Amino acid sequence: MAVNFVYALLSIIIVSLVSLVGVFTLVLKRDLLEKIIMVLVALAAGGMLGGAFIHLMPEAIAEGGPVFSMVILGIILFFIIEVYLYWYHCHGGHIHKHKHSGKCNIRPMGYLNLIGDGVHNFTDGMIVAVSFMVSIPLGLITTLAVIFHEIPQEIGDFGVLIYSGFSRQSALFFNFLSALTAILGVLLTYLFASWIENITVYLIPFAAGGFIYIAMTDLLAELKEEEDAKKASLQILIFLIGIFTMWLVKVVFGG
Repeated sequence: MAVNFVYALLSIIIVSLVSLVGVFTLVLKRDLLEKIIMVLVALAAGGMLGGAFIHLMPEAIAEGGPVFSMVILGIILFFIIEVYLYWYHCHGGHIHKHKHSGKCNIRPMGYLNLIGDGVHNFTDGMIVAVSFMVSIPLGLITTLAVIFHEIPQEIGDFGVLIYSGFSRQSALFFNFLSALTAILGVLLTYLFASWIENITVYLIPFAAGGFIYIAMTDLLAELKEEEDAKKASLQILIFLIGIFTMWLVKVVFGG
């Protein structure tokens, strides 16, 4: 069991490092970053919806439990959180595309993305830990599946944080902090293995609800305002690629 725990911990640390994929943007000029930022937002929207409907919800249904109730609860709570974040940070201001007015320096969608990704990463940590409890080969396969679906999602998440108003350095830092919840998931799974499985039944569909809310109300709402036909077509294509990537990971790894 000790060897399995070491494997699980090392594996999830590697998964967490995927969150630093946005480091490549540090060498990009600001005008170039601004040109590709909506592409990253489109990728994030597709990745979130694909992750929710292709990965998280089917997995939660297989586990049993109040799946759709937790999805709805996730949507409701993320809506409430966004309302109060907007009131607290943007009171008296109105958000326009590519601009922050009033007191709203950081868009609420950025904070929501960190919360949703944190919950998702936490459940990933638990899933990896449980897989290694079964066997090391199963744990390695699960880790590989998690990495491959995290790469496009983390790239998109980073783009969302930048678009929300975070600096590139802050986006990297907070995205990495969010990824570290996966390590917490591994540690708590091994400490409380007897009842941790019951928690995943609730957290996985809750995270799905959060992703659905962010993708549908924030990200797609921004994308649909694009007035240039070529840019809009490209964003639709990238959005579909995000969904397709999640489907492909499901087919290849079953994760």
